[in-house]
Order: sequence, then structure tokens, then C-alpha cells
Amino acid sequence: MNPASPEHQQPDAPRDLVGIGIGPANLSLAALAQPLRDLDTVFYEQRPAFAWHPGLLIEGATIQVPFLADLVTLVDPTSPWTFLNWLRSRERLFPFYFAERFHIHRAEYDAYCRWVCESLPDLRFRHQVDAVRWNPERDVFEVDFTQLDSDGEAEALGRTYTRNVVLGIGTEPYVPEPLKPLTEAPGVPVVHAADYLDHRAALLAAEHVTVVGIGQSGAEIFLDLLRNRPAGRERLHWLGRTEAFAPMEYSKLGLEHFTPDHTRYFHALPESARDRLLAGQWQLHKGIDAGTVAAIHDELYRRTLHGGWPDAVLTPGVRVRTAGRIATTQVELHLEHDRQASRSRLTTDAVVLATGYRERPLDRVLAGLDPYMRRDSQERPRIDEDHRLVLDPSVSGSVYVQNAETHTHGVGTPDLGLVAWRGAIILNSLTGGEAYGLPRRTAFTTFGLTRRQQVPPPREAPALTPLVDDRR
Repeated sequence: MNPASPEHQQPDAPRDLVGIGIGPANLSLAALAQPLRDLDTVFYEQRPAFAWHPGLLIEGATIQVPFLADLVTLVDPTSPWTFLNWLRSRERLFPFYFAERFHIHRAEYDAYCRWVCESLPDLRFRHQVDAVRWNPERDVFEVDFTQLDSDGEAEALGRTYTRNVVLGIGTEPYVPEPLKPLTEAPGVPVVHAADYLDHRAALLAAEHVTVVGIGQSGAEIFLDLLRNRPAGRERLHWLGRTEAFAPMEYSKLGLEHFTPDHTRYFHALPESARDRLLAGQWQLHKGIDAGTVAAIHDELYRRTLHGGWPDAVLTPGVRVRTAGRIATTQVELHLEHDRQASRSRLTTDAVVLATGYRERPLDRVLAGLDPYMRRDSQERPRIDEDHRLVLDPSVSGSVYVQNAETHTHGVGTPDLGLVAWRGAIILNSLTGGEAYGLPRRTAFTTFGLTRRQQVPPPREAPALTPLVDDRR
């Protein structure tokens, strides 16, 4: 048992760290913090249990990073909470070995994370954090929370004092403005991809289904619907604003944009340069896995073998201008193709919005810290290289953020492959030492012309001995 666990703690004694949210990022941090015996931590989550995108755990869908991008391995492969140790505990190590699988199923990753949750004593589910304030008299943060019962209703109020806070509240489904009225009205199913599995039966039963959004989630949902609808009567539309059903950049040097080296390079750029760079890097994280593209084409091609074409329309470069309901039985989408300068209407019986996610605004939880927060020219929180909010110097504690700093740390922010590394950075900063040794260099690519101190100089080539000319 951790000597700083609640059983040994004074009621008002400040903790070293309070985590808000238990997704993969804070779960990784909790696992990496557990061996640091002198560190007193607790993590709060309002949900009753861990769940990782439950609406998208489609059968056969895989995560887009190798299994080594688990919660701990890339920082501490000897940790008891590695994915391989989970397989061993389930007596599945040999089957996994023979499967030769580098990218695991999403459901498998979710089950692994839930297993880690079972082993960590500092996690508190059904705890909703209501406010975070700085108490200048005690030099601590006050974290107010509500303990929830099994029905999600308030059961008790509480307060924790802490020297530091880490936010891991993740992202939330994004619905474009023209489509919001559809999701708020009853009747025809119009659902975000995040809730796909909850509504899958109704979507499969609908006469005509439209998937909006040309990313990985949209591709997986379109493929699942296609595979489960009768040949010749598919009645599917798949459309989105992206100019093409573009594959995700997955070359080995392209993947080096998801290394600590690129993160450091990106953070050191001026704000305006970071914003311009992000806009041009969409294919690094918003494209479609090439295997999924191939599977969709194979399924469409299979349905042409006996003549005819599948009743499926795939149209990129299209945006939804407006939308409305026709009585309570159908939806009408008003479409526009910018390149063609053309408009059209589409009547459909169900809509899946694979329109992505957005970072949850930090202001919802940190309203009490607003007077202390420093912001950039667009009123976004300033975040330093160690993933800390830049606060007024009068605040001696730190507020770390996870998966809320794309504008300062780049495309790798939500990537599972950087979760353990970021957690180690936070713990090293928190302890003021080297709780975890981290590599100084992680990419063959040199990003920029200015060499960062963290990157070791390349090894000098060995001196060559001149060959003796023996032609004489």
C-alpha cells in the first residue's frame, strides 16, 4: 500500500497531485506514478468505470498505433502494467505471438486499460470535479468534487487540497452548427459516431443511411454498414468536406512527426508558425488507414461480380450547408460542392456524423483560475514545454494538461504513442528530478536548422585509413 494513501493521510493535508479525468493519458500517468512511493496522488473520474470510445469498438477495428504504444512500455518496458503483461495474465501471450499482430483491436486495448484500472488504488470513479481554485493563504489548490451514486446522482460533496493538478479530460464529440438541430430533435436517428454502436441496429434497419465525415471513424462505420446491408440494396451515402478519401500518412519518416523531437521543435516555434503548420498537417492524423480504404474498395468490388454496381454513393469535397427534418421520418441535407460550385439536396432516413472530436475547453473546470491564467493572442491557454499552464508567478503550484495542448505541442498531442512519454515528462517536472530516464533523441529527422540541446550531436564518422596503391 502506498504510504501516502488515504488511509494514512491527514484529512486536510495537501496531496502532491490530483488528476481530473481517467482516460488513457491520466491512466498512464497514474500507472507511472504508482512506483514513486513518496508521491501522493489521486485521480477523479465522473464515469462509473473506464471506457475508451465504447461507441466505436466495432468488431475488427484496430487502433492506429503499434501495441508498444500502451500506457507504459515506451517509458518503462519493465512496468507490471505493460500490454504484454496483460496478455500473460490472461494466458494469451502465445496466441498473440503466433498472430503476429502489431496493431491490436480497439476492444482489446479497452480491455487492457480496464485491467490496469483494477490494479491501481488511487483511482476514484463516480467522482465529478466541480471546481479548482488557488488558495493563496495555504499555497495549495482546492479541488471540489461531487461523489455520485450508481444512478449518477449526487451522493456527497468533498474537497481535496493539492500542490499540483493534472487535467486529462480529453475530447468531446464535435457536431457542426448546421447539423446541431438534427441531433437535438426526436425521430429520425441522427447520431454522432461516438454513439454508433448504441444505435447500430436502428441504422441497419433504416432504408437509406448517410455518413458525414471522411476520416477513420467515418470509414469504419461506412464499411460496417456496407458489409451488413444486402447486395444491390445498400442505399448508402458517404460524403465529407475533405477533397479525397485520402490515406493517412503512414511512412516511417512521416511517423516521426509523432516523436518527442517533433513536439519540442513545434513548441519552440512562434505561435503564428505553429498555427500555419498545424493546418497543413491534417493527413498525418485525419486521413484513413490504407487497410480500411482497401477493405472498402474490396467490398464494393465484390458486389460487382455478378453485374451491376452497389447502391452506394461516395462523394468527397462536399459540405452540408443546412439541414432539416421532413416530418419525423426523414432528414434533408442541403449540400454544396465548392470546386464545382454546385448545390444539391439529399433525402435520407438516418445520419451518422463522423465529424470528429474537439478538445474540451479547460475553462469549464478552471474558471476559478482564470485570473491567474496567461493566454495567447487567440485567448488560448499558454502551455510550457513541460505541459504546464503558464500561470501568474504568485501561484507556486502547477496545473498540467494532457490532450488539450495541440496548439502548443502539435499533432502528436492526442496520439497514444506519446502518452507514456508525456506522463514521464510531467512526473520528472513534478518531482524535480529524473523519475524516468528519457532518450535525448527519438527521430532520424532533424526538425529545423537550430539544434536543440536535448538532441545529442551525431556521432563522428571514424577516420579512414588511406588505401595503398599497389598498381605499380
